[in-house]
Amino acid sequence: MFGFGKRKRRTMNEEEQSKSAEEKVSNSVGPEAKASAASETAQGPTAEAASAPEAELDQDAAPGSGSGEPVAEPDWKDRYARTLADFDNYRKRVARDKEELAQFAAKDILKDLLPTVDNLALALDKAENKEDPFVQGVKLAYDGFLKALADHGATPLDSVGEPFDANFHEAIAQLPSPDVAEGTVMNEVKRGWLLHGKLLRAAQVVVSSGAPEKPAEA
Repeated sequence: MFGFGKRKRRTMNEEEQSKSAEEKVSNSVGPEAKASAASETAQGPTAEAASAPEAELDQDAAPGSGSGEPVAEPDWKDRYARTLADFDNYRKRVARDKEELAQFAAKDILKDLLPTVDNLALALDKAENKEDPFVQGVKLAYDGFLKALADHGATPLDSVGEPFDANFHEAIAQLPSPDVAEGTVMNEVKRGWLLHGKLLRAAQVVVSSGAPEKPAEA
């Protein structure tokens, strides 16, 4: 009996010692653990509250995510019509450029032939006997050059009696004339030429300055 009582008391003492040790550990760790737990409890709702507006913003920024508005389909018929019209204009422009290139491809060659035509015309103008066979041969050559120029679209420009135009005329002198109005071409030194309606060579002309001034009476 005495031995059982001793063992019982010993067991009770051990339990009390273990409880006291647990209380000491809990007292030493308790404040820090409680502070960390309190901070986690305080941060939890705040983080959720902070993340909630960001999620809402992401949903608003996403196109078509929550708006429910249908995306407009492009008008393919209108685009096809516009593309077809643009291609047709391009085709016409290319054809026009090719035609213009073909028309003016011989521009430089024709321009180089004009001095020869001028010399033949001057020779015929100065010939005394128009019926001379040599003169007739020169005239045939001159007519052949004129025909070749006309076949390629080159035509002479008539300037005498026309108002002076800086786009087609090159004035080399200005002289008074009682018969020709001021600003009118009264003489042609070198003939001008057109190629398909555009200037090939400007005409060198003498322009009238009008009637001469009468001397003042004494």
